[in-house]
Amino acid sequence: MSFNILEFISSIFDLTAGDYLASVWGTDPWVSIVLDIIGILIVATIPLVSVFFVGLAERKVLARMQDRIGPNRVGGKYGLLQMFADVVKMLTKELLVPAGADKLAYFLAPILGLATSALLFAVVPFAPGVIGTDLGVGLFYVLSISSISVVGLLLAGWGSNNKYALLGAFRAVAQLVSYEVPMILSLLVPIILARSMSTMQIVEAQAIPFIIFAPISALIFFVSSLAETGRSPFDLLEAESEIVAGFHTEYSGMVFGLFMAAEYMGIMFMCFLFSTAYLGGYRFFGLEEIVLANGFQLGRLLGLFISIFKGALIFFVFMWLRATLPRLRIDQLLNFNWKFMVPLTIIILLTVALLDRLVMDYVPGITMDSWVRAVVHLVSNLVIGFAGLEVLRRSAQRQRKMHNMTSPVLAVAENEGHPVHVEFEEEMESAHDHHHEPVPAH
Repeated sequence: MSFNILEFISSIFDLTAGDYLASVWGTDPWVSIVLDIIGILIVATIPLVSVFFVGLAERKVLARMQDRIGPNRVGGKYGLLQMFADVVKMLTKELLVPAGADKLAYFLAPILGLATSALLFAVVPFAPGVIGTDLGVGLFYVLSISSISVVGLLLAGWGSNNKYALLGAFRAVAQLVSYEVPMILSLLVPIILARSMSTMQIVEAQAIPFIIFAPISALIFFVSSLAETGRSPFDLLEAESEIVAGFHTEYSGMVFGLFMAAEYMGIMFMCFLFSTAYLGGYRFFGLEEIVLANGFQLGRLLGLFISIFKGALIFFVFMWLRATLPRLRIDQLLNFNWKFMVPLTIIILLTVALLDRLVMDYVPGITMDSWVRAVVHLVSNLVIGFAGLEVLRRSAQRQRKMHNMTSPVLAVAENEGHPVHVEFEEEMESAHDHHHEPVPAH
């Protein structure tokens, strides 16, 4: 088969360029190697380049949410070239290495962070048949690679020869290791529902999105992904006001830029993973299956846009929370995880496993994409969720009582039936009235 430029361009738009090149070049061993190398470069490069656009979008959205203008100098009034200017600035800044630093660990940390973030995209199904590699244990691969990022944080803290950076690394590792537990347990729910660990098969099993089956499990995974990527309100990884700048205190120039790029790539991956596990990935009412009369697979291109739109929607929620919520304390963060999220996730996991087995075995006519199956899981999930909220409410009530017992002034105010903040409000009103008293005429 001879090469045809028009057919090749058409294959690019319907995401079948690899198949077309394989049909042109033949079945020699080198063909497979070359195509694999091209695929690796595409999967690793596109998320890295996307950091420019994602970073700019976040800065503009956060500015609007906080009533600011945002980047508006470089690249016109919209600041379209701001991220490119930042990269040029990082490339030209002096790279300062601390005296006594372990240079191997110091420089290996950002490289390891960026490499692990890029490797995660290998199992993301962007469209029907468009995936780096369809592993049968895709989610297990994700959990394995994401665990390696913890090593990079420790290397950064240790290699910097700075006790504050090391303390920041310890705290970051405590956070990441803690929130990996509910994230892993919540990912077992779509694995059970889809009967597979392959990300592609999990998407194909979602004729009904799994977020309808298990919304509480999806919420737990979303919260865990916030903590895993160090986003607000879990941004203790770089708590500037407490430990200078966290584990990357001693990094400058483009080495610091690698950490930033790795963070944004990790956020993008978590958005795609949430879409894959709970929102059906590239699926949307059969649009991903459209094939035109001339054989052009329009559904693949539509599936890519659908997948990007769902990921962007989740990333918008990430930005929304960053602009809204304050940072948690480390004790609040860990207590919320170990005392609430982990037990709740275990209960949901056991309930989903038992109910799914009972429904599939003993209810006649039930299939994998049956609405009866979805409703049964939805009801059980909501019951567990409301029970969890009641546990949180009672826990908060107990903490308030304990706090009042240790504070006599607050206890007296509560016993007299006044709000705790009544004295403060009266003082503020008095000050306000005094400030606005009419000035006597001279």
